[in-house]
Amino acid sequence: MFRPVSVFVGLRYTRAKRRNHFISFISLISMLGIMLGIMALIVVLSVMNGFHKEIQERILGMASHATLSDPVDGVADWSRLVERVSAHPQVVGAAPFVEIQAMLMNAGRTNAALLRGIVPAQEDAVSDLRQDMQLGSVDDLTPGSFNIILGTELAAVLGVRVGDKVTVVTPQVSATPVGVMPRLKAFDVVGLFEVGMADYDRGAGFISMADAATLMRLGDNAEGVRIKLRNMFDAPLVAREIAYALDSEQHETYLVTDWTQVHRNFFAALRTEKRMMGIILFMIVAVAAFNILSTLVMVVTDKRSDIAVLRTLGASPGRIMGIFMVQGTTIGLAGTLLGVVGGVLLGWNVESIVAAIERAFDVHFLDPSIYYISALPSDVRAADVLLIGGGAFLISVLATLYPAWRAARTDPAEALRYE
Repeated sequence: MFRPVSVFVGLRYTRAKRRNHFISFISLISMLGIMLGIMALIVVLSVMNGFHKEIQERILGMASHATLSDPVDGVADWSRLVERVSAHPQVVGAAPFVEIQAMLMNAGRTNAALLRGIVPAQEDAVSDLRQDMQLGSVDDLTPGSFNIILGTELAAVLGVRVGDKVTVVTPQVSATPVGVMPRLKAFDVVGLFEVGMADYDRGAGFISMADAATLMRLGDNAEGVRIKLRNMFDAPLVAREIAYALDSEQHETYLVTDWTQVHRNFFAALRTEKRMMGIILFMIVAVAAFNILSTLVMVVTDKRSDIAVLRTLGASPGRIMGIFMVQGTTIGLAGTLLGVVGGVLLGWNVESIVAAIERAFDVHFLDPSIYYISALPSDVRAADVLLIGGGAFLISVLATLYPAWRAARTDPAEALRYE
């Protein structure tokens, strides 16, 4: 089979048992360095992807992908609005809501909380509240019952359990003989839920939408409609499409919000964390690539006489340069392939590996009593793997340019003077 001279000689140099074993050792270390760096980068980013996905699912299991609301006057015919929104092909479900920024009190204990008034039969279409219930049932939130479901941590802070009462203080005020007073209403605690996110477990509660509307003096109106979409990343576009359609067809104007606005800072912080962690770990690959550079520099020095002979036999500077580029690229390619394969396999099985280590040594890396996410989730993404593998290989190729250029500039007469 025909092979260019540069490829043939470069591969032969890579396979040959060199007189200088130190150079062989450095080549092996370079390859292992690239392999370990890529493995570490793939596994760490996969675990970060897993944590981010888990957190995102927990947040969006309670928060809506998008909302259409009228916080001033409310939505009178909210059932028609739900039907109109649900007709959009990208909408999975829609449900009415009323939200109240309230203060909860019990036996001298107080805590601020976001109360959401819901219709239990329709809430299942937009949230996972029913699956997150620890005690009680969502169906107990009937109109006029003034029942409430609290997060487990919020209930602990207030010192209440199922069957106890809690006083809700709303921003609405009432005129009394002694002056203007905030509105207070006693609610019966009928259930507890746990999402695994402190923002909800310690700062949220659910009541009947009819009861919430009564507290906020909205009558039979809802504050708006919460929307769940097939693809949550389309939320900004789809929500505005629906709002524009309602405005143009029925002259109804609503305030549009989506999860990218409500949780923008949090998810931006997660993206920044992943990006910075990737840059830091990629330095490991860069160091290994510099080892390739140093290895090739030593090889060029060791092979000066061989280079001179090849030049006298008619090899061009470009062909000499190609020989050492092939040698360095082979080391980088081998390290990259081994690292990608090892990283993907480890990323796919990291959860079971960690679980096996915990069972074998009777330890818990993520104590369930402390951390909400006690397992080690992993999400290996093809885009990350391709970017890491391609970047590592590119750095390896670039590391070969300077030594190969030095080899191409070797003067045959000077190299053979003392031979």
